[in-house]
Amino acid sequence: MKKTNTFHSAYRRALFYLIFCFFFTSCGISKSIKHIPDVKQYTLEVPVVTRINDSTFSYNQNYLTKNKQRLWELYIKGNPLQLGYNNGALTQSLMQQQEGIFFSKVEGFVPSKFRQRLLRGFLKWYNRKMYLNVREDYQAELYGLAQYSSDQYDFIAPKYLRNLYLHGAHDIGHAMQDLAMVGCTSLAVWNENTEDGDLLIGRNFDFYVGDDFAKNKLVEFVQPEEGIPYLSVSWPGMIGVVSGMNKEGITVTINAGKSKIPLTAKTPISLVTREILQYAKNIEDAIAIAKKRKVFVSESILVGSAADKNAVIIEVSPKNFGVYRVQNTSRVLCTNHFQSDAYKDDKRNQKQIKESHSEYRYEKLQELLQEEKKITPEKMASILRNRSGLKDKQIGYGNEKALNQLLAHHAVIFSPQKKLVWVSSNPYQLGEFVCYDLNEIFSGKPLSQSLQAKTGLNIARDPFADSEEFEHYEQFRMLGKELNEAAENKDILLSDDLIPYYESMNPEFWLVYYQSGKYYFSKKEYSKAKIEFEKALTKEITTVPDRKNVEKYLSKTLKKLK
Repeated sequence: MKKTNTFHSAYRRALFYLIFCFFFTSCGISKSIKHIPDVKQYTLEVPVVTRINDSTFSYNQNYLTKNKQRLWELYIKGNPLQLGYNNGALTQSLMQQQEGIFFSKVEGFVPSKFRQRLLRGFLKWYNRKMYLNVREDYQAELYGLAQYSSDQYDFIAPKYLRNLYLHGAHDIGHAMQDLAMVGCTSLAVWNENTEDGDLLIGRNFDFYVGDDFAKNKLVEFVQPEEGIPYLSVSWPGMIGVVSGMNKEGITVTINAGKSKIPLTAKTPISLVTREILQYAKNIEDAIAIAKKRKVFVSESILVGSAADKNAVIIEVSPKNFGVYRVQNTSRVLCTNHFQSDAYKDDKRNQKQIKESHSEYRYEKLQELLQEEKKITPEKMASILRNRSGLKDKQIGYGNEKALNQLLAHHAVIFSPQKKLVWVSSNPYQLGEFVCYDLNEIFSGKPLSQSLQAKTGLNIARDPFADSEEFEHYEQFRMLGKELNEAAENKDILLSDDLIPYYESMNPEFWLVYYQSGKYYFSKKEYSKAKIEFEKALTKEITTVPDRKNVEKYLSKTLKKLK
């Protein structure tokens, strides 16, 4: 709920800035608009998909199915162009649905037709250099995938370019006024910190653009003609990687850093991590790949390696590059700030540590690892699902200071040496973690056998998902939308008992009192607004800017009361 509101206002500010830039620098667009990747170098067999049942489809050793935990599993193989075609043919309905969800969100943020035209013009300008920074084989794959995109959005850009743009949307979401779309957490432990001494990695991918966007989670098993087969967890239409592991036991997870709005798109971070998975066999390979790519946002890439039995954090930004390696310890923790020497004097990063919720979550990870010795996959899941603040303080459900913010697109656990991966299922990361064995999946066995999850190794659903408290949390989210709408529309009046009921659904969360206060303020009920803002200030507020916002509203309220 807060994520959406923050996104909305920040988006408008950023959009104005970016359109302003566009008007004064809109040149050099024509080449990129007309650009089509060279696909003639690849052989192609246009897929003819066989529908086995409502949730299983196949084509020539390529496969899409939905498992009982409602995760979609996709297996594709071939040259870059064939990979794109196979992916598109099998996931077409899912991909078009995902595209529709994304663009309907954009329409919601920018309802004016005039501003939408400006935005389309801006996109063409802003992404004009992206194709120069994306590998040709990935462009060919995107071209193949784009053949199955919807005609409905051709007015925004041609299908291929639209697909390319969408792979930069994740990065733009990070950069636009530091939008509150992401607050990811990841960690790696090994040696004395795990039960068997093996490397174990966990991550929450807290990327949120609405509930509908997260419904169709996709676990991809990709066997490229060149490079290393790999698993990736994301959504239909995505060839980049946000969480993944390859057959050699290299893992990648990405966490957003503090970014300013860049003036032009370069290499989407998910395509950098895709390249690492496809071509790296060890940490040094991964560093070399990341170092040669020009990115346009700040990002931490936690890389785990079976070969090295170690993990590092590669920290990239448009003008800097660092690698964080731990000394005299067997664990690496990663939230949303940089830790390497390359960024120790970076003012933007220092501000992130001081004002955001990143340092708080980092300290919470440290606290849990003090309590939980000898981490197992089950204990790792418990850490990722933890909802409390420091010293077990109750800070409200959905608070971004918690490791489990109850909005994760997915959580993943990797055991690189064993080549095992656990992927969470809905709701959020609370559902059963499904275990996959990459040794078997990429063994050459028939897909019907190799794609079967290792059911005996699955991690059970969190009991919280079936609790009354969870029902209350979902009710709080739903009511929050009503409250926001009423606060923005002077003609909407809520019943007297709705706000106390709303607050009782999530009583420890500062945001419920802040939103209630804003509602009362909008209706000129300043005495009630004052009480709510004062309550909010007694709770664990997420960030320094959030606290200042509450204080600002309280100050305005007190002036009105005078």
